Amino acid sequence: MMEVEVGHHTVLLVRSGGEYSAIGNVCTHYGAPLSKGALAGTRVRCPWHGACFNVKTGDLEEYPGMDCLPCHKVKIEHSKVHVSIHKKYLKQNKRLKEMGSRVQGVDHTVLLMGGGSASLVCAETLRQEHYGGRIIMVSRDDLLPYDKTKLSKVMNVESDSILLRRMEFFHKYDIEVWLQKEAKSLDTEKKTVTFTDGSLQSYDQLLISTGCRAKELDCSGADLENLWMLETPQDARNIHYSCIGRRTVIVGTSFIGMEVASYMTDKAKSVTVIGSSELPYQKTLGPEIGKITMQMLAGRNVKFYMNDSVSEVRGENGKVKEVVLRSGAVLPADVLIVGIGVIPNSEFLQGSPVELDPKRFVTVDKFMKTNVPDVFCAGDVACFPLAMSENQMVTIGHWQMAQAQGRVAALNMLNRKAELNSVPFYWTVLVGNTIRYAGYGEGYTELVLKGKVEDMKFLAFYIKDDEVVAVAGLNFDPAVSQVAEKMVAGKVISKAQAKSDDLSWLKMP
Repeated sequence: MMEVEVGHHTVLLVRSGGEYSAIGNVCTHYGAPLSKGALAGTRVRCPWHGACFNVKTGDLEEYPGMDCLPCHKVKIEHSKVHVSIHKKYLKQNKRLKEMGSRVQGVDHTVLLMGGGSASLVCAETLRQEHYGGRIIMVSRDDLLPYDKTKLSKVMNVESDSILLRRMEFFHKYDIEVWLQKEAKSLDTEKKTVTFTDGSLQSYDQLLISTGCRAKELDCSGADLENLWMLETPQDARNIHYSCIGRRTVIVGTSFIGMEVASYMTDKAKSVTVIGSSELPYQKTLGPEIGKITMQMLAGRNVKFYMNDSVSEVRGENGKVKEVVLRSGAVLPADVLIVGIGVIPNSEFLQGSPVELDPKRFVTVDKFMKTNVPDVFCAGDVACFPLAMSENQMVTIGHWQMAQAQGRVAALNMLNRKAELNSVPFYWTVLVGNTIRYAGYGEGYTELVLKGKVEDMKFLAFYIKDDEVVAVAGLNFDPAVSQVAEKMVAGKVISKAQAKSDDLSWLKMP
């Protein structure tokens, strides 16, 4: 791969299997240079967030992101490679895949329950595959589908700036969107959904992608003002403005809690974080990386109370004043932010034959099918078999995974046999540093570290049964993307390879 300039426009020139091709070089997700990514066969993986594009067509093959890349003409003359760009692509870096719309006389209906990225990708995939029936997307939100990953990173974000698609798009491709509407019950015999407003909608095929909601604090004072949970752009703005110059306490040391703490370091008067484990991210990223993330935030005057929990929230004039911990510590607080986990939005399925796991997540197979014909499920509410972990049943609340599942569900609705084969890929940003992670490391038994955590440059391999099951990296691009590509291809990375000083197998530039 190499980056070339054509008319002040960067293009990615690729030689794969002896053939040359040229596509846009800027990832359609957040604009990363793809020339710094990982090339495997006919696809390139973005070094930042793992989106993949076909180097011959520019088509998006793995998420995150919504759009494809422009594809440019390449010809070889006298041992020289000539690339030419269509004028319209000088002004735009992305391309919408060709989509159809509703066909008159087709009365088949697909009902998408949920207004997140899984539903949106499902709807778009159906139209890309020229499904001509009716598509209805139902959301309890008051907003069109938006980029939820931004909420804990840019908290004063304007809702309009993070919409994934605008209303004109939904009109153009005949995708109906019903906002502020919530399901009450499902009748799989009659194929109908009843809503809380008393209305009823029938379907031929149904996608359950209702996501999860934030778990609430279970103690006295949990109903006081200035106690926030982060679920919507409005929540994010409320948190942003209520924390400026105030004593801010955050409960929870997973991704939301830590990102909010990081965001508030230069805005709040003080930031205190309460965690139930010994270190942040203990279960996901492990103690070594948990420790460095804690040090990163402590360096910005964030105080930590670990191995503790909230026993009471005290108020004055109806507002949060103090947070009392199980250990007996009493923390003065003007604002309390709670990020202690999620609950699946599956209540409307009670009484229906749709199978739920013990935690009330919806169980699906590798085709995103539930145990009920014509009922599919995708996104954070799904419990699914993870291909890279020998089809172990998991729940993974990642943005990229929800999108991949939405696509697989759509293809199987159309009887185009498609299996979920995505490798989980996510990222977190703390005080300007992005940690990338790929794979599924739960239950790992050993961690192999390359580089030095204290130098803010490291690559961590998570080992289980002498194999690499996950990888995390900081300032080590595109290593995490390279590992993800190997995992997708089913290639085993051994413990010996991870421990070796020779990392040439990673094909780092």
